[in-house]
Amino acid sequence: MSLYWCERALLPSGVADSVLVEVSDGRFASVTPGAAAGAAERLAGLTIPGLANCHSHAFHRALRGRTQRERGTFWTWREQMYAVASRLTPDSYHALARAVYGEMALAGISCVGEFHYLHHGPGGTPYAEPNAMGEALVAAARDAGLRITLLDTCYLAGGIGQPPGDVQQRFSDGSADAWAARVVALKGDDDVVVGAAAHSVRGVPRDQLPTVAEALPDAPLHVHLSEQVAENEACRAAYGRTPAQLLDEAGFLTGRTSAVHATHLTGVDIGLLGSSATYACFCPTTERDLADGIGPSAALRDAGSPLTLGSDSHAVIDLFEEMRAVELDERLATQRRGTWSSAELLAAATANGHRSLGFPDAGRIEPGARADLVTIRLDSVRTAGTGATEETAVFAATAADVTSVITDGRQIVVEGNHIALDVPADLTAVIQELTP
Repeated sequence: MSLYWCERALLPSGVADSVLVEVSDGRFASVTPGAAAGAAERLAGLTIPGLANCHSHAFHRALRGRTQRERGTFWTWREQMYAVASRLTPDSYHALARAVYGEMALAGISCVGEFHYLHHGPGGTPYAEPNAMGEALVAAARDAGLRITLLDTCYLAGGIGQPPGDVQQRFSDGSADAWAARVVALKGDDDVVVGAAAHSVRGVPRDQLPTVAEALPDAPLHVHLSEQVAENEACRAAYGRTPAQLLDEAGFLTGRTSAVHATHLTGVDIGLLGSSATYACFCPTTERDLADGIGPSAALRDAGSPLTLGSDSHAVIDLFEEMRAVELDERLATQRRGTWSSAELLAAATANGHRSLGFPDAGRIEPGARADLVTIRLDSVRTAGTGATEETAVFAATAADVTSVITDGRQIVVEGNHIALDVPADLTAVIQELTP
């Protein structure tokens, strides 16, 4: 049993003072506001539930700071991303992902949804252990102290009606049936959920989509949706319908599905996602970095699609920035303030996110829930004088203000430092190796 005393904590009822938290077997045994600290470990500042990063491509982190000189589009950036993908092995992927997940831990993230499609060796040759790359990601998350939802991704085509390109051969299993046969060998655990994903309607042919949707019928199901106008145009030209309509016909839109990006949608598309309660996973820092556009977050919410958040390409790993960016992007698009409340954005980053990743018992500080606690300092130059409110977390704090992180009752960040990893040194070493 462990005891923590939070100076202020975000509970389901709102921010409360002097909250004594008892943790037993990785879960909250009791949560008592207005209590004395006694012998409990003190967490000074504002403590919130652990954050869920619902969309990650760990290997993209190697591109940070290395692609900004190039003009172009998402498609020109993609070629640089493929160059990194071509060099990775199970060992180097583990080293890179461990450092990236360590950076996430330092940012207050307790669970990551890894959208994983780098399955095989060069030329598409399977490793002796067919899931070696996925297992490397699971091991990396455990090393960093995070839970992981491994979203094993079916990726079969280089575009609609096109075979995989050179590097894309590493992504493909040849067919959805072969992909599914490999995926069922992956095993979950208390800290690991195995989920399914289709890369996109570009990457999975129409007749293969139902197989992906049905492969793991009780698990999270994710897909990139309408990130680019070119994707929509190609889908209409090939199938006479939008990507969302195609996915709906394939049985892909459900309450366990997350549509990642969902940027360029029609009114019909928004209705399909909302009526099926499909999650809309926005990744604003990546969407602006890649010049994708601003998605219809409020319209999706109003239609019934819950919001979640991800850091995607890791141009930035800061879920506080992702939260406020949803609202700030809406302000730019509508010239109005206050479309999203701080409470709604925090729910997207915590309870909604964990639920979409298959951890419905996380994201809340209440008895019975997983014991995740993230403490934000209130005396930095960013948070000083702001008060200890939900607005402080969403509109003032950054990842640099996180001082303590506890996941499943285990403290992994103390005084702003990871207890097991030297994250900056690890990132530097592995990225220099991968990007000569």
